[in-house]
Amino acid sequence: MGNRLKKNLMTTSSILGIVLVAAVAFVGLSPQLGGKPTKADEQRYAQSGHYQHGEFVNLVPTSVSTSGSTVGLIWKLLFRKDPHATPPGPLPLQPLDSLAITKKTPGMVRVTWFGHSASLVEMAGQNILLDPMLSLEMGPVRWATPNRYNRQLALAPEKLPYIAAVLISHDHYDHLDYETIKKIKDKVGHFYVPLGIAPHLRAWGVPRTRITEMNWGDSAQLPGLVLRCTPSRHFSGRGLGNRNSTLWSSWVLQSATKRVFYTGDGGYGPHFAAIGAAYGPFDLALVECGQYDADWAEIHMRPEQSVQAARDVRAAVMLPVHWGAFTEANHAWNEPVKRATAEAARLGQIITTPHLGEPVTLGAALPKEQWWK
Repeated sequence: MGNRLKKNLMTTSSILGIVLVAAVAFVGLSPQLGGKPTKADEQRYAQSGHYQHGEFVNLVPTSVSTSGSTVGLIWKLLFRKDPHATPPGPLPLQPLDSLAITKKTPGMVRVTWFGHSASLVEMAGQNILLDPMLSLEMGPVRWATPNRYNRQLALAPEKLPYIAAVLISHDHYDHLDYETIKKIKDKVGHFYVPLGIAPHLRAWGVPRTRITEMNWGDSAQLPGLVLRCTPSRHFSGRGLGNRNSTLWSSWVLQSATKRVFYTGDGGYGPHFAAIGAAYGPFDLALVECGQYDADWAEIHMRPEQSVQAARDVRAAVMLPVHWGAFTEANHAWNEPVKRATAEAARLGQIITTPHLGEPVTLGAALPKEQWWK
């Protein structure tokens, strides 16, 4: 009996080993992984002021995991799921007409949230796409990553009109999506990305002439619109050995009369007040609000911190993002927006909570229906 058990265990271990090797090999060969920087790229990154020993670093000391136990973290994520981590069915969706996007006035600011962080900002007559993760699944190993709650989007990426600029906050799979980039790259005027992300886009067929890598503090000019790359507090990487090989950022969009801020991903920190002082006040801030946990408290904000971040940047209106599409943390799917709206009410922060695909137009009535209850 003992020999049989030992033999079965050895067989199981061998199978698991083969599966693991196959998975690593597949991921390593997958185009999803992106590209690698050249030596010249790395030399340029070293001049950024945020690059040490071959990795980008935050403005303040930051730990990706504050639990100290990788095994315990994996156990909790796999076997101690919140019973309400995913919604019971598809979320309410407002289909978006691509023709409606073409109808705008130069002074209008309209923002449409697609779920998670993917958003369309119409500003100064331009179409600006933020972190366009518009796929139903993410990453090279689909069975191991979260699936989108809704099996359709408010607007399929193939039906998007011309996009003047795509802004990427960082290279994680839920923000920089290979499948989406493939579908939209030929209708995008230019990609503006933090340092290190250009090799990914080049590997996916985007011409280098349509990519601008930016350091914190850099700016770019579109007709009637300034784009500024600003700090966040996060980390990066798409593979097993390229942690922090690319920079992460937030973004400021500034026209002659309006200002919009997008936090990207990241923990709370003094950079928000600094951004507010330098570039605020903002008419609208899209603020990360979701996928938080005590075990990674320094790289994602709790909802109360998200509201405070909106206050710090001096945002007239807060739009919570980074929820409503994927489950990536051990909290109820709608807990982020519940806590954020309660804290916003306590602090007197105006907040808007649109349905997926429902446009938010500054100067018009803000969507505030609590549909997520």
